[in-house]
Amino acid sequence: MVSTEPQEQAVTAKASPGLLGQLVRFALIGGFCALLDLGTYTGLRALGLDYAPWDTVARAISFIIGTTTAFFLNRKFTFSGGRKGGKGQIGGFVLLYGVTFFVAVGVNALMLHVLGEFAFKPTVAWVISQGTATAINFVMLKWVVFREPDVTDVSPESGS
Repeated sequence: MVSTEPQEQAVTAKASPGLLGQLVRFALIGGFCALLDLGTYTGLRALGLDYAPWDTVARAISFIIGTTTAFFLNRKFTFSGGRKGGKGQIGGFVLLYGVTFFVAVGVNALMLHVLGEFAFKPTVAWVISQGTATAINFVMLKWVVFREPDVTDVSPESGS
């Protein structure tokens, strides 16, 4: 039987993968985007942006590239609420990533300052800053930016 109720079709066609599925997809996309971010950061440092204040500029550029890519991939593949799009999501993205931008860049700068000298210091600083930003991002993307409507708000009886 084919339903003529648009709400029912929309809910069925765009079902969420569930929390575990979202975590797995978020981790896979995040891993890819983290490699993109770290690769950009390492490449920029290799090109001469490896001393203050240019190391912070390198981290800012790599963060923007990695998180913008992550936003669009997570919107498409992880959070079904992201498929309903709109200006509110873009505004939420800008606000969220504005906050996490300063967290990631700030934590990276702090770690470069407080960590002792060793071969992998920039990478360790990046990992700590990225981990902090990633934790904030998942929580805020899931429950704020790509929030799914409460199923109790959509009633199939509402048309009757």
